Amino acid sequence: MSAPIETTSCAALTPSAPTDDALVIGGVSLTSRLFIGTGKYGSDALIPAVCASSGSQVITVAMRRVDKGGTGVMGHVPPHMRLLPNTSGARNAAEAVRLARLARAAGCGNWIKIEVISDMRWLLPDGYETAKATEILAKEGFTVLPYINADLYVARACRDAGAAAVMPLGSPIGTNRGLRTKEMLGIIIEDSDLPVVVDAGIGRPSQACEAMEMGAAACLVNTGIASSADPVAMGRAFRQAVEAGRAAFLAGHGAVQSGHAVASSPLTGFLR
Repeated sequence: MSAPIETTSCAALTPSAPTDDALVIGGVSLTSRLFIGTGKYGSDALIPAVCASSGSQVITVAMRRVDKGGTGVMGHVPPHMRLLPNTSGARNAAEAVRLARLARAAGCGNWIKIEVISDMRWLLPDGYETAKATEILAKEGFTVLPYINADLYVARACRDAGAAAVMPLGSPIGTNRGLRTKEMLGIIIEDSDLPVVVDAGIGRPSQACEAMEMGAAACLVNTGIASSADPVAMGRAFRQAVEAGRAAFLAGHGAVQSGHAVASSPLTGFLR
């Protein structure tokens, strides 16, 4: 008679969630790895609910939308959110630096997302001007997060200029096309000793999950949430996707086999 098969309860096999997996940027510790935006909502009144459903702690806003009275978009940003003003509209380093200084003077803090775009058709960031603005502002005490093409040399230039993180695009801004630059993103993630925040082009939660599985530190999603039929529900979906992708990255991926199939159970020792 064969020996009884021993069983173990599922509860005993359930791994505990990581307790110390904070994202640290510029000395600030964040528990959420999803950044969100303030543009393209049908109504700015949706922003507080999206902040809550997404669990995000960082929200970006274009400086041209910042109003001193707080009656516009700023009046809808919950006080617990860390502002990441961006220099959208800047065509060169000088304009980006001016906008960053205005943001700090307006009480938006020291975090700044550098966007320098001079080509209005493709809306791709100018790496040279971006690195130049990053260097100036980092020396002035800003926590600089530059938005860049998925270009290793631009990422290195921004790192050397004093960036606190780099934000390469997944695909052209506002397109929801996903990770069209996946190969280049992987190289930047492997090479960089700074947090890599994938920014622009992520349209679906599965794409954010994939970026996180690759080892990205975080994702910034605006259009993918704001242009959806239900931004509050989509914010929740992106939150879950980012968390799942991060958990998968920490767990370590299984080996990818090429050629013939590999059985998941032994093909020897069958019961007779």
